[in-house]
Amino acid sequence: MNIQLGDIGHIIQLAIAPVFLLTGVCTNLTVLTNRLARIVDRSRALEDRLDKAPRGADTDELEALYQRSHLINYAITLSTACGLLVCLVIAMLFLGDTLNLPLDRYIAGLFVFAMLALIGSFGYLLREIFIASKNMRLRHHRRKH
Repeated sequence: MNIQLGDIGHIIQLAIAPVFLLTGVCTNLTVLTNRLARIVDRSRALEDRLDKAPRGADTDELEALYQRSHLINYAITLSTACGLLVCLVIAMLFLGDTLNLPLDRYIAGLFVFAMLALIGSFGYLLREIFIASKNMRLRHHRRKH
């Protein structure tokens, strides 16, 4: 196992694209955790308000917040899985090249699964945004009338 400097440079070049993808996944996770934090804060405020004086509108909003939190949790799980799979892709790039192992099919498979997880994460995020927008419109409509 004699690794040449040029080989390491080549491996690093191959790993650059997945590393940029990993940066994007981390940014996505930041967005998702911030949305979850806001949902949790709003839920706590509504739960405190409901303990003092129950109202139907607050109960409906709380139910929507629970639904949104579940969707965000699924998105976080899939985004984290994507990040882990991308890390495995990077590790396998180095292992395959340094140990002369034919890991190209495994690397491609992991990358496809990572993309599917990221697509799923974005899908759950989009669904959560739709629910948040719908509830915002409902609250606006109630205030208007």
